[in-house]
Amino acid sequence: MEQVIHYEDYALGHVRVTTGRTITETDFVVHAGHTGDFFPHHMDAEFARTLPFGQRIAHGTMVFAIGVGLTATVINPVAFSYGYDRLRFVRPVFIGDTIRTRVTIAAKEDDPKRADKGRVVERCEVLNQRGEVVLAADHILIVDRKPA
Repeated sequence: MEQVIHYEDYALGHVRVTTGRTITETDFVVHAGHTGDFFPHHMDAEFARTLPFGQRIAHGTMVFAIGVGLTATVINPVAFSYGYDRLRFVRPVFIGDTIRTRVTIAAKEDDPKRADKGRVVERCEVLNQRGEVVLAADHILIVDRKPA
């Protein structure tokens, strides 16, 4: 859905939560193929049984990609991504876990390079089916100010 949201319209503390997505074996295989990350704690069930979690864990980069992808239900044509800060893999994700992403408007500030824009920080927290944060990152947006 496209929704125009100017810098002035972002409200600190506003929260939205995405729909869920269950992580599958296919996700592991496809992500490993795309990235070349075939480390055994992701791909080798027998090896992973010897580790503290007792099973394979999802690639952090996959959880990040899927978690961010879940937020793409609202497209704002007057904003663009400036990047991500403070990315943390907080808890493991396993095959069969269902994740969703909670997005909270955490900060707003002037853009020092562009007077007609502001910066908005969305705190993205990927949650598992138990509501536990498994990944956290700050998404920085550059957003148009309302026309004068």
